[in-house]
Amino acid sequence: MPNSIYALILAGGSGERFWPLSRRARPKQLLRLVSNKTLLEETLARLDGLIPAERILILTNTEQEGAVRKLLGDFPNENIVAESAKRDTAAAVALGTGWVAARDHAAIMLVLPADHVITNQAAFQETLALACDAAEETSELVTIGIKPTWACPGFGYIEQGKPVHLRKRADNDAIHRVLRFREKPNLDLAESFLRKGNFRWNAGMFVWSVPTVLREFNRHAPELADYISQIRAPENFEKALRERFSKLPRISFDYAIMEKADRVLVVEASFDWDDIGSWRAVANYFEKDKHGNAANRAITALDSSNNIVFEEDATSVALLGVNDLIVVRTPDALLICHRHQAERIKDLIGKIPPELQ
Repeated sequence: MPNSIYALILAGGSGERFWPLSRRARPKQLLRLVSNKTLLEETLARLDGLIPAERILILTNTEQEGAVRKLLGDFPNENIVAESAKRDTAAAVALGTGWVAARDHAAIMLVLPADHVITNQAAFQETLALACDAAEETSELVTIGIKPTWACPGFGYIEQGKPVHLRKRADNDAIHRVLRFREKPNLDLAESFLRKGNFRWNAGMFVWSVPTVLREFNRHAPELADYISQIRAPENFEKALRERFSKLPRISFDYAIMEKADRVLVVEASFDWDDIGSWRAVANYFEKDKHGNAANRAITALDSSNNIVFEEDATSVALLGVNDLIVVRTPDALLICHRHQAERIKDLIGKIPPELQ
């Protein structure tokens, strides 16, 4: 495995799907949804022993910067950077690439979201180590693919082609060439992807060498490449972040680079993975009673079934004669909605008083 590995952790987000627990200043990755640690803390803990904290950059935004710094009091202060404006993932990756390039122009770099649930740390690190070897040996962009467990229309997909074998990992069959990326499909198309068997979920995890990703930025996104060249000079970093970042194009990294690059590999994840995109998904981690009521703490339920309850404090919750509800209570807000309307919670945000958003 390469000696010099850096990680960029993307820790922004709008905090809409988990209202009222999440807010603009406290998005999903700053919530304790499935354990006593926030998802951001879990993300950092998974890298323990693989990448030291001084080689990890956490990228957040100005609304959430204070909460991130307070949460991670022992993390290197200078390695937490707030974007001056929301510019999607291409600009975020460009900023992170410049930060890494200033420290080691030949390093291997990981890009990881901060809001996923992964419980098998050993398998996670094994997959990343394989991806790092692939990125170093082939000088190609590498993405991590998740083997689908159902025909989810809410994820992007990766169509994989022929296997690729490394010199140092000749017996490994987890690496394939990427044929193309597919946008979020409708249900019928997602089911056809599953039947074909060579499609993987796109988890938004990437690995590459700095020279490789610079090559692709130069080819496909010259404005972002120019920004990288400015911020990789340490004395320019703060000024370029403050004055130029907000003017960068607002485009995802998938659109800007990955879908245009002609040399991309996918490494199949050997670890468990959950995007937990809604309260319904989080309920899978709660205790359930025999009637399917799932809650993060003890509740009382009579003639009630398939409800989801999250109580942030210690208020006692009792359910009587209700089914298929989501009930979430925080000190200043209460949500009650039908569980099949969970995806529409974000539509509520604009109608809620600003101080509660």
